[in-house]
Amino acid sequence: MPEITINLAAGRTDEQKKGMMLDITQALVKNLGVTADAVVIQINEAPLNNKMKGGQTFVERAAAAKK
Repeated sequence: MPEITINLAAGRTDEQKKGMMLDITQALVKNLGVTADAVVIQINEAPLNNKMKGGQTFVERAAAAKK
């Protein structure tokens, strides 16, 4: 049973996350020969102020991008 964990910065819609999970499920079905029912996917979302890249939180990065 493949189990996939995805870490994301918060902000995607439920529809976006579901679409991504369906695409990943289909890729595993196609490439690993498992059934869709065997695939487990979990999304861990981090608030933007709890995630950092390049010394800036994602909140700071978003604010800088708007300038």
